[in-house]
Amino acid sequence: MTTPEDRLAQLGVQLPAVAAPVAAYVPAVRTGNHVHTSGQLPMSEGKLLATGKVGAEVSPDDAVALARQAALNALAAVRAEIGELSAVKRVVKVVVFVASAPDFTGQPQVANGASELLGAAFGDAGRHARSAVGVAVLPLDAPVEVELVVETA
Repeated sequence: MTTPEDRLAQLGVQLPAVAAPVAAYVPAVRTGNHVHTSGQLPMSEGKLLATGKVGAEVSPDDAVALARQAALNALAAVRAEIGELSAVKRVVKVVVFVASAPDFTGQPQVANGASELLGAAFGDAGRHARSAVGVAVLPLDAPVEVELVVETA
């Protein structure tokens, strides 16, 4: 049986170390059978991969990749909380915040970067409810931020 980590490796993707919080919070909290992540930015090796608004300084295609990276960071926070991703029974909810230029309306397509990664990692258990929200600004001027809620076995 392949694990979510195996499926990610087949995609050429490796989970990063948990991103350090940028304020007074923890990356994830487990309560009962659920893990809630804090909003995760598209960080890699301690650096924000891009800044600016989607539809202005950041292209929609780049934003999709940034949402994918933020989702990887959220999965890293989940794994740190529960030990291994095979303990995830279901991805329940995904919230993707997109710092948007005033006329940008492609938030759902940007959020697909996170959703498609979760589907690839978890199969049917990766199908989830989702919100894709356009906002004026995100922490550190990040273009996207991703939150997850997962159910554990």
